[in-house]
This record gives sequence, C-alpha cells and structure tokens, in this order.
Amino acid sequence: MQTPHDREAVLDALADQDLPRLADLVGLLDGDALVELLERLDTGRRAVLFRVLTKSAALEVFERLDPALQAEIVEGLRDEQVASVFAELDPDDRVGLLDELPATVAHRLMRGLSQHERDLTATVLGYPSGSIGRRMSPEFVSVGVGADVAEAMERVRRAGPEVDSTHTVVVVDAGRQVVSVVGLPRLVAADPAERVLDLTHEVRTARADENAEDVARRCVGSKALALPVVDAENRLVGLLTVDDALRVLEDADSEDQARIGGTEPLRRPYLSTPIRSIVRSRLTWLFVLAIGATLTVQVLEVFESTLEELVVLSMFIPLLIGTGGNTGNQAATTVTRAIALGDVAPREVGTVVLRELRVGLSLGVLLGAAGYVFTALVYDSTIGLVVGLTLASICTMAAAVGGAMPLLARTLGVDPAVFSNPFISTFVDATGLVVYFLIARAVLGL
Repeated sequence: MQTPHDREAVLDALADQDLPRLADLVGLLDGDALVELLERLDTGRRAVLFRVLTKSAALEVFERLDPALQAEIVEGLRDEQVASVFAELDPDDRVGLLDELPATVAHRLMRGLSQHERDLTATVLGYPSGSIGRRMSPEFVSVGVGADVAEAMERVRRAGPEVDSTHTVVVVDAGRQVVSVVGLPRLVAADPAERVLDLTHEVRTARADENAEDVARRCVGSKALALPVVDAENRLVGLLTVDDALRVLEDADSEDQARIGGTEPLRRPYLSTPIRSIVRSRLTWLFVLAIGATLTVQVLEVFESTLEELVVLSMFIPLLIGTGGNTGNQAATTVTRAIALGDVAPREVGTVVLRELRVGLSLGVLLGAAGYVFTALVYDSTIGLVVGLTLASICTMAAAVGGAMPLLARTLGVDPAVFSNPFISTFVDATGLVVYFLIARAVLGL
C-alpha cells in the first residue's frame, strides 16, 4: 500500500527528473497505488511516470484509468510505446480510448494493429455511441448445438487468456443464433463425452443497438456472468461481461448524480481534472438556472403591491419555496431511480402522478399544520392560515411535478436526471410564489 512517504519520494524523483531512481520507486508500488498516483498528477508528470513503468505494469495500470486520462497519456508518449499498450487492450476498452483521442491519433493507432485486432475494434466502433455494442466484448467462445464437452473445453483452452469471457460458452445454431449458454465450472465438472446442450439453460439476449445502461441492468439483475449480444438478425456478435456491465452502471450513476446536482459529469478523477473543465461543466447549468430564476423576480414584481400592504408575507418566502423545491426534488430523485431500475415506465405517468399527489398532500398537511401552529403563535391565526394552506398546496404540486418530469424526459428521449432537481427547483420557486400570493389575497382580502 502506498504511504505518504512513498508518494513524496516519487514526487521528489519526478521533480529532479531522476528517472533511474523513479523507476526503482514505482517498481515497489502495487497497481492500486500506481493508479491513485497517476490520477493525481498533472499531464506532464503523468506521462513521465508512465514511461518508467515495466510493460506489464503499464498495461495493468493503463487498463484501469479513465479513457480521458488514457488519452492524455497516449498523446504524451512515443508512438512505439503507445502502440504496444494499445494493442494489448481489449477491443471494447480500445474503443473507449479512441473516442477520447483526436482523429489523426486514432487513425494512426488503428493502422498499427494487426488485421485481426483491427477487425474486432471496427466491429465495436460500428455501433452507435451509448449502445451496448460499444461496451461488449467481440471475443467469445461458442460451440455448435452438437458439440460435446471435450470439444467445448478444447475451444476454451485455445482461446486462452486472450479472451476475457471464457467463463461463459455460448451454444449457437448453424445460423449463429444463440440457443443457450453454459458456465465454465459446469463444463469442467461434466463428462467429456456429454453433449454441451444437455448442460445448458435458456438465456436472454440483448440487441447490440440497445441502450447500454438498460442492458447492463438486465445483466446484473439476472446475476449472469455474461449476456450474449446479437445483431438485427439475432446472430451472436459479442458478450457483455458482468464486470463491464457494472462499469456501465457506475458511469451512468456518476452522470445522473452530476446532472441532478446541476452540473455535467467530469468523466475523470476530480484532482486530475483541469480547472477550465470543471468551470465548463458548471457554467452552462448556472446560466440556465439564472435565466430560470428571473421567473421568480417577475412574480415578485407582479405581486409587489401585495407585499407592500403586508410586509410580513416576505419573511416566509424562503421557507415556502425552499420546502416546495425540496419536496419536488425528493419526488424526482425517487422516480428517476425507479426508472433506472425498471420499476416504472413512461406509460405509467398517470399512476406515478396520482401516487405523488397523495404523498405530497400528506406531507403538505403535516407541514402545513405545523406551520399554522408556529405562525399563529408568533404572528396571528390569519397569517398562520395563509402559511399552512400554502405549504399544503406547494408540497402537493411539487411532488406531482417532480414525479412526472423524469417520466416526461424519458418519453422525449432525454436523460431523466436533466429534468430533475435544478429545473424543478426553478419551476416550483415561481409557481409556488404565485400560489402563495393568491392564497394571501383570498384569505387576507388584499
């Protein structure tokens, strides 16, 4: 495990450009420590450190870095060193790196591959961005329906360590359509003369052009080690392994959490992200929210006379719009998560809205009652009634809107997280104030 002393020693060797000493120091670090160190360095020092790694260590570490960091390392290294590491990557990891590289660098690297590896990479590159075809492994072990266990084991042995999905053998018919799958442990324990088909079980497949996140959730939910991926004619084209599925879900969760918070995902470790990239990831959203906040200003201008007649109403504005925003955000976050898990679909928007109306009303009545009691004790009962009724109304409205927006987003083909917290807060701020002042006018006769 890396200690602060080890890290300081490596940083000192980097600062002194003492490459022999640097090579000795990094040779003592394990893969986890090297990854952590590379993620924390700037671009120049990261390239220098990577140069002194042994070939095996370089490949192990490179595979574990985010594609954005891989791209920076590629652009900072010699062509021959890059080509060596690039050729050792799995085709799906290779495609993730190519997506981050300038076209000229990507073409140069592709030309350096063997024809076989180039064909495998081109297969994955041919599918749309965001589809499971981009994340599957095009290398797999398959046997025909008449194969016995001995033949299947021989194919697994021939595939060797070059194929990372040998733990799953796919049975296909003469047209390369998936019939079933069998796990390697079951093959090992079976009689060599037994038919593979007798050991298998039915399995679901995924279309290569399906959304990567949806397929990854199916793979993890089925508790399968791998999920066969097929083309439009249902022919086997690859496997999605469970480790790749978990990586897809981790990336999707990071993206959702960032967008719920009103920013774009960094797609790389925080400490290695340039300041300009962090600024760019937040600036657009801040502009959008600032423009949305002008609605609140407009509402206050419309009801300016109401505020002038009873200034005490202005004291409760932060409480009311804050409570409404939080209620909407809670509903949106819950429904967004339910969509991701496949618990609800866009066609169920009516059911979701009705449920959230009931939830919002229940919350609003409880909070409104508490608001009424507190405000009536401090001010008077009429002000308390305005606050209580407004809390009940805003919570009901915010919960319904928060529940509906993610489903509307999915219907429109937009990421549900985009429609969540920032936009809901802006919407509820403006409409909540309208509700507040209308109730105040009605109750107080202003």
